[in-house]
Amino acid sequence: MDIKEKVKNLTTSPGVYLMRDSLGNVIYIGKAKNLKNRVQTYFQNSANHSSKIEKLIKNLKDFDYIITDTELEAMILECKLIRELKPMYNRLMKNPLSYVYIVIKTDEVCPSIKISNTLFEDKQNLCFGPYGSKNTVEKAIQGIKECYKILCSKTSKYNSQCLNYSLGLCIGMCISDSSVEYYNNVISNFISFLRGNDSTIIEDMKHNMEEAAKNLDFEKAAKYRDYINSINSLIKREKTLRFAESDNNIVVMEPLSKDIVKLFLISNNKIIFSKKYALENRNMQKLHTIIKNHILAYFGGNTVSSSVTIAKDEIDEAQIIFSYLNSRPDSYITIPPDWLYDTENYHIDKAINKLLHQ
Repeated sequence: MDIKEKVKNLTTSPGVYLMRDSLGNVIYIGKAKNLKNRVQTYFQNSANHSSKIEKLIKNLKDFDYIITDTELEAMILECKLIRELKPMYNRLMKNPLSYVYIVIKTDEVCPSIKISNTLFEDKQNLCFGPYGSKNTVEKAIQGIKECYKILCSKTSKYNSQCLNYSLGLCIGMCISDSSVEYYNNVISNFISFLRGNDSTIIEDMKHNMEEAAKNLDFEKAAKYRDYINSINSLIKREKTLRFAESDNNIVVMEPLSKDIVKLFLISNNKIIFSKKYALENRNMQKLHTIIKNHILAYFGGNTVSSSVTIAKDEIDEAQIIFSYLNSRPDSYITIPPDWLYDTENYHIDKAINKLLHQ
């Protein structure tokens, strides 16, 4: 069958598509909420196509596809297939920078902030991450140092001011010990920010941005806007990591049509059960009983732990689930471990009722 004819016959369901070259090699994998609409874009003239997409299209000779019931399943399947098959164009289109960590050297008089490709697990270092973009991390740290004037350009004191001191970017750490307490307070606020306990840094940067705009210094205002975006990316990533490392038992109910829903049970960032159910005469009590039985069967035997160690290659899947749940706050419930030991199932029943009547 001609490839364009194949596209015309595509389903409008969610799913994953695998692009192949003339030798049958998978060169790109993508996901779609609507397979037909998405794949068609590759065969339409568009000025918005990047040079990498144009090269992909030139090498595209055939494609396969896998239908899923929901967009969530398509996103997770895409992630798994890319990790397994490592298609050439997925690698080319992906940010080439590897995962990095923010390392704060706590054993120093003035704790330094470093960027590392390695996770240091010891008492002398506080590590945050991993983060997917080194450039974003560098820009966020640059913004904090500039905002609080701790951008000293000397690695050790020489009792002479550094270049940044004369530019107003260094409070004088290179020539005096009097700024050590101020510096350490800034670092402490940064640590609290990354832990999700303090928003002072964002507020201070917004103030600087607004002041620059009032003074018609739009270049400086734009710079602080970019710093704020980078710092917000860090905290968003930290929220994802805290979610990923928690011992979460989550129940998701996704409507597929007026009379069919799909149930997902997620534990430790993995879908451990999924099944479709017909709403027979809208019998919610029957579905309530089914959901409760599954919760007790699949979550009841889980070992309770304070945190879950997550590998780098699992972070993307955790990000998918975290973002998906945040975009559909009424479609899921979280089951704390202590609810599973309540013989009356009061909290579980109440949570299921809330889920079913959204």
